[in-house]
Amino acid sequence: MRRPRLAALAFVVGAAAVTACVSQAATAGMPSRPQASAPPRSPLRWGPCPSTTKAALTCAKLTVPLDYHHPDGRTIGVEVSRLASTKPAEKRGVLLLDPGGPGLPGLPVPALLTLPQKVRDRYDVIGFDPRGVGQSTPVTCNFTPAQGGVVSTPPNPGSAADVAEQAATAKKLATQCTTSKTASLLPYITTANTARDMDRIRAALGVPKISYYGESYGTYLGAVYTTLFPHRSDRIVLDSSLPPEGYDIEYLRSQGAGFETRFPDFAKFAAAAPRKYHLGSTPTAVREKYFQLAARLDHKPVQGYDGTAFRAVTAGMLRADSERAKLAETWHALDTNQPPPDSGGTGGTGGGAYSDNYPAAYLAVTCGDSRWPTSLATYQHNVAVDRVRYPMYGAFTANIRPCAFWPAPAEPKVRLADRGPSDVLMVQNLRDPATPLSGALRTRRALAGRARMVTIDQGGHVAYLNSSNACGNAAVTDYLATGKRPARDAFCPAQSAR
Repeated sequence: MRRPRLAALAFVVGAAAVTACVSQAATAGMPSRPQASAPPRSPLRWGPCPSTTKAALTCAKLTVPLDYHHPDGRTIGVEVSRLASTKPAEKRGVLLLDPGGPGLPGLPVPALLTLPQKVRDRYDVIGFDPRGVGQSTPVTCNFTPAQGGVVSTPPNPGSAADVAEQAATAKKLATQCTTSKTASLLPYITTANTARDMDRIRAALGVPKISYYGESYGTYLGAVYTTLFPHRSDRIVLDSSLPPEGYDIEYLRSQGAGFETRFPDFAKFAAAAPRKYHLGSTPTAVREKYFQLAARLDHKPVQGYDGTAFRAVTAGMLRADSERAKLAETWHALDTNQPPPDSGGTGGTGGGAYSDNYPAAYLAVTCGDSRWPTSLATYQHNVAVDRVRYPMYGAFTANIRPCAFWPAPAEPKVRLADRGPSDVLMVQNLRDPATPLSGALRTRRALAGRARMVTIDQGGHVAYLNSSNACGNAAVTDYLATGKRPARDAFCPAQSAR
């Protein structure tokens, strides 16, 4: 892995007002009602960034409506960061970044993402904490650290009774959120409203269009933005795409299939060094070792790892080739009752006092964007089905979540559309465990003529600058730097790391 990935935290912890005409409002998923005119531009006042944000960045606070249906009502703050181009004469515009999540802070990302110099020269690179997150007006559910962990990693269910037990926990977590001191914000912490905030950022920066690079959930945010504001989009890059419905129950269940698709890469790696890792000399033996370890840890935890933690850490480390050796060492340590190596990046957002902001914001978006099934029997059925379909990880991803007990979404979901300029580049790994190829292909179809897609023969989550595949990296770099994009969908063959 060549750079820090804020999106990795999601796994374990996981402009103007809307001035469109009536037809565009319908596309945006908002009721057809009179829209407020665009507010006058208020330039951002740049100054030092909060706390641990990199010194190279400057930051500013933007005030936006809480409810875009009532733009003159209550407001909230969105914190924005900037890494200015050092070559103003070559600058094209601004490039907004989002690391995914949902619920992850984006403020430090411009300083963490090591963009090629020819891309850096072309843009002021902009980060922001989405509404509800971090230095923007944050949400809380008053979760303890243990409760926050259960949000993303509920216990792996072994039976229908386990699902029923988890339902009681999920209901309690949902109630804590919907009765917390920030409960009044929850109906408005959505992808669509964050996209509207992005257009307010565009207007405050004084530019007619924005370019965008988003990873993982950030692809759905970018797709929603370019659907709501197609003619304010410049060069849009979606790296490792969610399906067109976003982060809903079917997307979460698809990670069971993604795990099965990606795991053979790790099994082959571990089997190639049986004397080093002691996990088996064939990929089949490594797969069997997974089931043996999971069952043993379900029965009796070792070194603080139960079966749920074992499955979760395995899924998280499968996201990057650079983690394969550490994952194999972790398995061997657990198999021999030894302390595993430090898994790194699994304890929150980076030191300091615990904050439940990530799990709270994660729930606000995932539950507020989509209507999840409310029937316990539905989840019990899904768990039973996915345990057979995807035996390595399917029961885990099908288990009931707090979204089953959440109020219905405040507005209809944005339906991705192909109306607008052809300015989207999608990049996708063939064997992505977190955002499987099947969902990305559906998003590609939804965007139709607006998009081109580059598929790369490699595994792991997030493609750009995250491997040695020169073909995939060049496709994104060339598009952002020069506007050159493949004339049609393209495929990049596998390349060995040098």
